[in-house]
Amino acid sequence: MTGDGITDGSGRATGDDVLSGRPTPPPQARLRIIEVEAEAEAELPPGRPRRWWRERPVIACGLLASAVLIVALVRAAARAARDGGPVVLIEGFHHPLPYGAAVLVLVVLAVLVGFRSRWSRTLLLVPVLGFALLAAPFALIGLGSPPHETADRPAPGRSDRSLVIHEGSAVIDPLWWVSVDAGSGLTARRWPVGYFNGDDPDNALASAQWDGPDRIRLTTEGGDVFVVALDPATGRPERRVRVG
Repeated sequence: MTGDGITDGSGRATGDDVLSGRPTPPPQARLRIIEVEAEAEAELPPGRPRRWWRERPVIACGLLASAVLIVALVRAAARAARDGGPVVLIEGFHHPLPYGAAVLVLVVLAVLVGFRSRWSRTLLLVPVLGFALLAAPFALIGLGSPPHETADRPAPGRSDRSLVIHEGSAVIDPLWWVSVDAGSGLTARRWPVGYFNGDDPDNALASAQWDGPDRIRLTTEGGDVFVVALDPATGRPERRVRVG
């Protein structure tokens, strides 16, 4: 009897494993198995565990899913900003430029992780990166500088309503967005009231003030005055002002 099986008296193995009871592969088959395992190990980069190599498709799918989720949230925030959506959604995801860059990074990582072939990576990454390079200047010009909040004024006699002003720019033209936050906490909603484009100095926003708990007075540098009434219950404006 040998360590691999039972001999038949002539020194030849019978092919039965004593410990497991399973037939032992012929020497040629065992040699081929060892060669295949050695080739598989040689394909793995140094220091990379096999588990990581097997889980690469799962990780790549997770990165792509994260990119899709970000795109969906940014689009939802853009719609919310136009029609009285949740403040938490607007403030958290109404930032297309930084989130667009994050989506690009996630897509590139997903391709690098999910595909081992250099040709596959090249075929996928060249059009993606090329489109990003072409679209970046138009995005910077079209979206301008990110708006930043410059005023938050509570309504007189109402702690659940405030007048919010954001300022930004489109290349060289100053921009103003006036809105009303109604409610509190996670249920607060932001209603757009006015948009002012300072391409003409007379169109620039000079002041935005409360004219009562349910009314807002907007004045331009040219002297135009707009009074917007709000719904007493929801804070929704009866109209929207657009100048410039």
